[in-house]
Amino acid sequence: MLGILLYCRPGFENDCANEIQDKAGALEVFGFVKTKRNSGYVFYQCYNPEEVEGLLKSINYKQLIFSRQLIAVKAFVEDLPLDDRITPILEVTRNMPLGGDLYVETPEGDETKPLLTFCRKFTVPLRQALKKQNSLTAKENRKKLCYHLCFLDNQSAYIGFSVPHNRSEFYMGIARLRSPSEAPSRSTLKLDEAIQIFLTPEEQEERMHSGMRAVDLGACPGGWTYQLVRRGLFVTCIDNGAMAQSLMDSGQVTHYMVDGFKYEPERKNIDWLVCDMIEKPKRVAKLMAKWLIEGWCKETIFNLKLPMKKRYQEASEDLKILTDMLEEAGLSYQLQAKHLYHDREEITVHVSLQGNVWGKQLGK
Repeated sequence: MLGILLYCRPGFENDCANEIQDKAGALEVFGFVKTKRNSGYVFYQCYNPEEVEGLLKSINYKQLIFSRQLIAVKAFVEDLPLDDRITPILEVTRNMPLGGDLYVETPEGDETKPLLTFCRKFTVPLRQALKKQNSLTAKENRKKLCYHLCFLDNQSAYIGFSVPHNRSEFYMGIARLRSPSEAPSRSTLKLDEAIQIFLTPEEQEERMHSGMRAVDLGACPGGWTYQLVRRGLFVTCIDNGAMAQSLMDSGQVTHYMVDGFKYEPERKNIDWLVCDMIEKPKRVAKLMAKWLIEGWCKETIFNLKLPMKKRYQEASEDLKILTDMLEEAGLSYQLQAKHLYHDREEITVHVSLQGNVWGKQLGK
């Protein structure tokens, strides 16, 4: 094994690189980063090849902010023959563990976009060849490792695998969603993606369903509120601007023209707080902590707007402010933060209080 391949948003390679170096260093697995600006990927090459698989299993993908996918790389192949790319790939995969699926992909970016059509066409013959070689199961099995063939151009590619329960299940690590025509703004996709990334279908059914109550801070014109309303929640919207009339007509929305930093809920039975306010991230982190500590909500999804430089450092500082406040208050919680596909210069954070808040004991 060579190292770890991570996909990221083009332009965020330094943030992704700093993060994987921090995580690997904390585990005392040392190496160096290979990448280039706007490439959409980072490769962390380990000094000791025998430590790669252990690193893959030790890093919690859900706790990576800027990475879209986590892949252990077996080899990097170059100068693949245009008339027979499959044979050299089969040689590399011959001694790899049995896989349950295959993704032939490329990092997101303008340079690699033309490769997508080739990747899709190449998937079928390669999958057949891998099955014939007994490298892949006869039927798709996502409970096993997934092979990844990541083309950087039409003759060079990383070959490796990801493991179940520690990866993104999306092709290229991207949840591609269609913007509903009736949604008031395209920002609706950010919350839709966050819900799908942070909550399993079973968790959504249990913890975000019809009849529950939510507050949306900075709601105008209602892109995030739309996602809650379509799931049957009753939403209190806080914003000095106007809400879309279609949402007001739903009968599920109450709108108060109040500053989101000054609003305090009258009810203490709020299930969800969501927030996409354009404000300094540290100030937002403190506000979210306050809502959780005061018992004003049980669970929250919110965005932290990041500066153009040192985004990983800023994100780490903001999250530490939040977690320090929660721990000082003696709260047990689960937290995930991701730079989602539909985010720009921001990350999306999900915090869920643990304990009896959902009517049953949940371990931290």
